Amino acid sequence: MKIQVLDIQIGDRIIAYCNNKRQACTVKQILVSERDSIALTVCPSTNYRISLSRVVRFHRDASIDLAS
Repeated sequence: MKIQVLDIQIGDRIIAYCNNKRQACTVKQILVSERDSIALTVCPSTNYRISLSRVVRFHRDASIDLAS
């Protein structure tokens, strides 16, 4: 299922490129970085560790796949 990046909420599981792989990630924080993009702090595992978290950026009008 696809949703707009502006509709993402903390705790959502999305499909994103993280660590050079396309994988399911949990959204841990939403950062509004610039007027044209949104940055999300995501963690590829279900157990949240700050060392595993990554920041991914999307255009504001992007559609994102939710993980099942």
